[in-house]
Amino acid sequence: MLIQRVTLLDGTATDIRVGARIEEIGTGLAVRPGETVLDGRGGTVLPGLHDHHVHLRSAASAIDSVQLGPPAVTTKDQLGQALSRAAPGPDGWIRAVGYHDSVAGELDRAALDAVMPNAPVRVQHRSGALWILNSAALRLLEMADHPDGRLRAADPWSRALARRHTDLAELSRRLVALGITGVTDATPELGADDMVSLMMAHRHGEFWPRIAFLAPGKIILHDDQLDLEALTEWITGRHRDGQPVAVHCVTAAQLVVTIAALRAAGTHPRDRIEHAAVVADDNLADLADLGVTVVTQPNFVAERGDQYLAEVPAAEHDQLWRVASLCKANVGVALSTDAPFGRGDPWAAMRAAVHRTTPSGSVLGINECVSAPTALAMFFGWADQPAHPRAVEVGQPGDLCVLSAPPAAALAELDAELVSATVIAGTLAYVVA
Repeated sequence: MLIQRVTLLDGTATDIRVGARIEEIGTGLAVRPGETVLDGRGGTVLPGLHDHHVHLRSAASAIDSVQLGPPAVTTKDQLGQALSRAAPGPDGWIRAVGYHDSVAGELDRAALDAVMPNAPVRVQHRSGALWILNSAALRLLEMADHPDGRLRAADPWSRALARRHTDLAELSRRLVALGITGVTDATPELGADDMVSLMMAHRHGEFWPRIAFLAPGKIILHDDQLDLEALTEWITGRHRDGQPVAVHCVTAAQLVVTIAALRAAGTHPRDRIEHAAVVADDNLADLADLGVTVVTQPNFVAERGDQYLAEVPAAEHDQLWRVASLCKANVGVALSTDAPFGRGDPWAAMRAAVHRTTPSGSVLGINECVSAPTALAMFFGWADQPAHPRAVEVGQPGDLCVLSAPPAAALAELDAELVSATVIAGTLAYVVA
């Protein structure tokens, strides 16, 4: 296809011929017979965005799940109202997501039974690591004796659940409308069958964006089960097979143990730290020395920043969701949304990286602000090298995002509403009518 009248980020006006890869860039490119033509009307053309850490099946399921946490639900009364209005899905279960303890404390089976005693209910904590089930749900799983219904998502019980049908086509439509041309699924328990299913959905056109996977090279750490020796052994085994690792670190303790394990096991050029939600000053040089890439989510500052200000000690505020300090320490950094546990809008994540503004308008970690071009480029990375941005150049993949505004306005706004077209492998995946 031929994209006419677009502007590169450096201000160059041009046309672009694109197929599986970018074939030509220049002004006045002639239209070939039968060629699809898109008029960019002077707007900005970018490499298609890649969201480097998402959970596809969960994100698809979340579309028709009950939202049970902030900002939609903030009180115990609102929680009860939301659940009482919910209708069971085709599997007979009520599935709710996004719960946070600020709504009604530590939710358990008794609290859910008080609202929904009959229909099976499962509520996912917004961390993604915990599910809370009511008694009806526990009976179906033959776990009626469980004391509180609070179950870790990674525990074997979850395999007893019938998988809910997920509408990947709807998720795909939402992602390409954001300019996303690729995603990395970071679901830790993703099996080979799951990966094949997702790849087939992409191949058959049900899911447009390209898909990469972290599994089986990702591990989630828990503070109450930190085992340096076991982690070192796991990393060593992966590296022995020539494979990189991705380690989930959301606490300072998890990051410290991971750094120690990587020092002991040695590193792979594509090793990743997922989230790095808390990074002490002393760890900045450690991460740089190890050569790992940090894939982080500053969007949580915009989504949850007020709770961080209230719950995290003030002395640790400048350690949360760092971006600028990592860059200054020469650590490779890429951004992601962690959808559906974070809002799945990369443009909102970029704005959060630039402004660090909480929902109430406070600024959390002003020294971690980065420029708009820097934030934007952190969504340009290759799937296997997230900190190395792709470019709009001949020979690069034919995955592009076209915005309706010129570069200066686009960088000032960083808004999904500016996306006018998304091209994947030279084919229009989305265009504003």
